[in-house]
Amino acid sequence: MEVILLERIAKLGQMGETVKVRDGYARNYLLPTGRALRANDANRARFEAQKAQLVQRNEERKSEAKGVADTLEGRSFIVVRSAGETGQLYGSVSTRDISEILAAEDYKVGRNQVELNNPIKTIGLHSVSISLHPEVVVGIQLNIARSPDEAERQARGEDLTSADAIYGSDEPDYAQEDEELLDEESGEETEKTAASDEAEQPSA
Repeated sequence: MEVILLERIAKLGQMGETVKVRDGYARNYLLPTGRALRANDANRARFEAQKAQLVQRNEERKSEAKGVADTLEGRSFIVVRSAGETGQLYGSVSTRDISEILAAEDYKVGRNQVELNNPIKTIGLHSVSISLHPEVVVGIQLNIARSPDEAERQARGEDLTSADAIYGSDEPDYAQEDEELLDEESGEETEKTAASDEAEQPSA
């Protein structure tokens, strides 16, 4: 389907351009959200008549987005999720999840504004870009951990994607204990052999 863009859309085009998009993308997103019109003579005339108004509206939205960007840029959000010992999540963190996480902090961000190629499936620190406006993009950090305590440790730079990192290294070193036990047994055998040799030697 061909549409006339009513605002700049990343990777698609500038305001006023006629571009070809998938029918579903146009019907489900561009047209109902007022970001585009079907490309025909009537709508081209409509765009030209409203162009000045559209430009002004775009500038207002851009200014609002910059205001939000000033408070959001660089912020870190703790996300507690269940995960295995290697850090693999039991599930994932999607664009919808991120939108809800931001909403809980009073940031109104739609899932379509979250730039995430694939859902996040591991714990750790993840950088995510948020498109508040076609010309205003900010970066945030998601600190995904099994608990708030682990999130603090990750923020300090610890890697918690191994069992040692989770449980610590204070557990007994069974390999070392086994080695010491073998050394002791070997020493006992040596003493027994020496005693046996002495007993077998004829007296002078």
